[in-house]
Amino acid sequence: MRIRLTVLGSAVMALLCAVAVLLVLIVLRGTAERYKTDELTTTAVRLAYQSKRDRLPPVLLDQDLAGVQVIDSGGRIVSASDSLVGRPRMAAFRPELTSPETSKELCHSPAFPGRCVNVVALRFREDDDLWTIYAADDVVPWHVSGPLLAALLGGSLLLVGLTAFGTYQTVRRALGPVEAITSKLARITATDLSQRVPVPKQHDEIRRLAETANQTLDRAETAIERQRRFASDASHDLRSPLTAMRTEIEEALLHSEDADWPATARALLGSCDRLQALVADLLQLARLDSGATPRREPADLGGLVARELDRRPRSVELERHLTPGVVVVGDRMALVRLLNNLLDNGERHAVSKITVTVRREEGKGVLEVLDDGAGILPDKRELVFQRFTRLDAARSKDAGGTGLGLSIARQIAQAHGGTLTIEDSDRGARFVLRLPLAPPR
Repeated sequence: MRIRLTVLGSAVMALLCAVAVLLVLIVLRGTAERYKTDELTTTAVRLAYQSKRDRLPPVLLDQDLAGVQVIDSGGRIVSASDSLVGRPRMAAFRPELTSPETSKELCHSPAFPGRCVNVVALRFREDDDLWTIYAADDVVPWHVSGPLLAALLGGSLLLVGLTAFGTYQTVRRALGPVEAITSKLARITATDLSQRVPVPKQHDEIRRLAETANQTLDRAETAIERQRRFASDASHDLRSPLTAMRTEIEEALLHSEDADWPATARALLGSCDRLQALVADLLQLARLDSGATPRREPADLGGLVARELDRRPRSVELERHLTPGVVVVGDRMALVRLLNNLLDNGERHAVSKITVTVRREEGKGVLEVLDDGAGILPDKRELVFQRFTRLDAARSKDAGGTGLGLSIARQIAQAHGGTLTIEDSDRGARFVLRLPLAPPR
């Protein structure tokens, strides 16, 4: 980029210099041509006055022009510059009757073969006759003069060189922080995301780039750390049922004659159920983490909860307060999974009763699941939504839990544009789900 910008800046400056040189040459050439024409006219006028005072000699000396000829009324050459002695008339045109003087540029003059000259013709009266004086000089070249062209080209080259140097240095300083950021990013690996790219002092786009890169690294470090904890916790929880299954099988094989194989099979089935539940939760989390958008269809939250409570086997009393017509938009199966996770959690901690409430509140559809258990301390309420988190009370009540149910429930709520929180209650844990209501039809 540095070389490309330098070349581009130099090319633009070269183009500007070329245009400027061309304009300067055009202006100076026009000025020089006017000056040359004035000089030729002045010489012709001087010779006309000299002719009136005394007769002109046949050969005119000391002329600084290319040539001068004086033509009488009969077309004969009366006087001429020493350089034109013996040559024919340089021009045949004459001034119009309305003007005593005119000029033309001739490139095929008989008196100047192979040369282009600027000729001024002046008509004057001599002895009651009209004579004509022709004064000629070389035309001004396109470059006006060699030294002038050399000076203009030298100045242009100097400007182009200064532009190239300045552009290169400016781009180098501007891209220095970018190179530092690139170098630091190249040294950062997935195993060491603690490093951060340097942030320039200037408040410009590169500083925002560095800050954005550091924010991205922060998120990447957090995500990878979460994945590491997730993999560690998942491997631990997967290992537990597998270890239990292996222990049951090895003990039964060790005493195969005395083993109670039906009891062993029932124990293995229990471990398989726990393993299957854990795998199902992991798959659900993987789908949620992929960011897939849930299905969007209207669902009567009260009716959905009522149907699920009717078919669900009860281990504790279920009290319901369901307001009809609370319609939300979402994936029915995902919302059922959320409800069952909350009910499973409530049944593990309830003493005798779970209260389920559906209502409208401030433009939201609200679902509450309240148990009459020991409740959750305020400083632990966010902790229970973390993956593989089970408080000591939960472990003592249900050693087979995966610790993923509440995390899955919250992610489902967030995927539907809602929230799932634990709020204050007189007794037990009160889980509150809030979802946007469906727009009216």
